[in-house]
Amino acid sequence: MVQMEYLKVMKVLNQVPSLADIEAAHRRIQPWIHYTPVLKCKSINELSGCSIFFKCENFQKVGAFKMRGASNAILSLEEEQLSKGIATHSSGNHAQAVALAAKNVGAKAYIVMPKNAPKVKVAAVKGYEAEVIFCEANIAARETTLNKVVEDTGATFIHPFDNYRVIAGQATAALELLEEIERLDVLMAPVGGGGLISGTALTTHYLSPHTKIIAGEPKGADDAYRSVKAGKIIPSVNPQTIADGLLTSLSDKTFSIIREHVSEIITVSDEEIIEAMRLIWERMKILIEPSSAVPLAALIQQKNRFVDQRIGIILTGGNIDLDKLPF
Repeated sequence: MVQMEYLKVMKVLNQVPSLADIEAAHRRIQPWIHYTPVLKCKSINELSGCSIFFKCENFQKVGAFKMRGASNAILSLEEEQLSKGIATHSSGNHAQAVALAAKNVGAKAYIVMPKNAPKVKVAAVKGYEAEVIFCEANIAARETTLNKVVEDTGATFIHPFDNYRVIAGQATAALELLEEIERLDVLMAPVGGGGLISGTALTTHYLSPHTKIIAGEPKGADDAYRSVKAGKIIPSVNPQTIADGLLTSLSDKTFSIIREHVSEIITVSDEEIIEAMRLIWERMKILIEPSSAVPLAALIQQKNRFVDQRIGIILTGGNIDLDKLPF
């Protein structure tokens, strides 16, 4: 079990995280995450006509920003809760983040994953000593299976994004970026369930209110774009996109933050996502997954709007099946 000075007694965070909440989350998770670098690329800047600062969460532990939110949520639990374990459902980066964050505090992790989850991700979750419970590949099966796990074990459910502790943890990526890079005109991140863009928007609202927040979203999974336009959540139905980390619909918590603090959502095609992903691989010599490329794809699509501006982009992760490259 991790030394108790790293654990904070869980207090229900039932309101939008404040700057103090986000700063506390950053202090709490620092021993367990990487402080990821901010990189620049001259050739991409010349192509886009602006100055881009990439916050490289592809270098984060488990290869994705999800480690921040999972760590904050789990490190906020009481020892009694930890003794009964942690549970979640995920086929991707959140699964790995919860598994490792639970291992870090000596807690058992129960991860519900669909039967068709990539073998490499299943292996990674098991590598962090979590117990994997398989279910059918649909949200109803995930939730039913998870409820059974929680009922049988008493484990605490850590939702991938509909959790203010998770949102506060994700907000720390923007906190680090804004502390390092001043005077950003725009800060961009992708949107799926909305945990990262919500946290990013909150941090920016508190620390750099002049900076505009813009989300990128695949056209084949554009429920956030449609929800904001409609003024209500429109769940995603059969999303189809190469950006498999952005298939989830918004929650009430993330939707309300996005409506208030995100200026715009730009949608991009899979072809544009692949082009942006390849550009980063070739020019920056780093690996990113398709979801990470969505904000750059959005910027390039409308680059005339961003000429001579200072743009921050959060590269969300680098977990990709190398046997299934899109180029």
